[in-house]
Amino acid sequence: MSAGLLAPHASLASVSTATPIASQSVARLSLNESAFGPTPQVIPAIQHELGQINRYADPMAAQHFQQQIALHERVPVDQVVLGEILGLLGRYLGSLGGPGGEFVYSTPGYLALIDAASQVGGIGVPVPLDAQYRNDLAALRAKLTPKTRAIYLINPHNPTGTVNEDIEFKSFLREASSRAVAIVDEAYLEYTADFPERSAVSLVREGANVVVFRTFDKIHGLAGIPMGYVLAPTKLAAALREKGAGDVEGLGRLNLAAASAALADTAHVAKVRNAIAHERALWLALLRNWNLSHTEANADFVFFDAGRPQAELAAVMLARGVNIGRAHLPYQNWARITIGLPEENLRAQAALSAILASRR
Repeated sequence: MSAGLLAPHASLASVSTATPIASQSVARLSLNESAFGPTPQVIPAIQHELGQINRYADPMAAQHFQQQIALHERVPVDQVVLGEILGLLGRYLGSLGGPGGEFVYSTPGYLALIDAASQVGGIGVPVPLDAQYRNDLAALRAKLTPKTRAIYLINPHNPTGTVNEDIEFKSFLREASSRAVAIVDEAYLEYTADFPERSAVSLVREGANVVVFRTFDKIHGLAGIPMGYVLAPTKLAAALREKGAGDVEGLGRLNLAAASAALADTAHVAKVRNAIAHERALWLALLRNWNLSHTEANADFVFFDAGRPQAELAAVMLARGVNIGRAHLPYQNWARITIGLPEENLRAQAALSAILASRR
């Protein structure tokens, strides 16, 4: 493990007097959580708030955190909306103008926003990935119509981990956002070496009709106390707040404190990014060694063609103590494996190699 990074659950015992979490017999490499944990600064931040756990979240703390994000992202504070609000965003946009609005998105993918829009009459318009397993910008462009309510893209994409070429991607966003709001989910962007330059937040600063979503669930290691935010045009941000987005009580006292501490420790984020990049390179080398087709992933997971149904591979991997989760149709033979700690990766790589060798 890289120096300075937390082992899973390493410091949780100092937060609670409960029995420490037992060592897990199965390596969970299925949900793209950060095995390296949050910055050590999260723990004292949470401890400081434990004495006030009987109180609702402090509006001043939320305002401070909002200002902290605005400074970090270099946008006006009124363009920052706190919370994991993809669902609320989907329902809001889906309700504008009544049922029948179309939501163009890449498939397969993370569908929280699309599913939420469908609850209020939104219609999902799925677009397959291109030959490099990236967002197919030409095909997406062809699906834009007067009925298009929003375009929702993940970059790096999930489950493939691919990124679109930056200039082309932003050119597409500028064009598409003149026709409908363009939403870019950047949950995994901080795993890329050039993420500040690659981020679509530059278009938000330009005044484009673009929304950027970020989360502390991934590289910041806060999946257990989730927090996210969107950067949006001023009018849309205000409308979302009117619908309840960023409600202080809903954000949670501990969540706010943890996320604020995580955002402040940029050195920890860099350590995790470097550790993941190192482990990812080892994974990709293994896949090349076995001559398995794979994507050039830029996130905290790898995606490859296992040469057999993913469900079959997952079952055999689980029998060997490694949980790799579900399939991502239509790529039924492709597997996504989260990059864990070095020892977890070695365990998973050994299991995969043994399975592949037994079939030859």
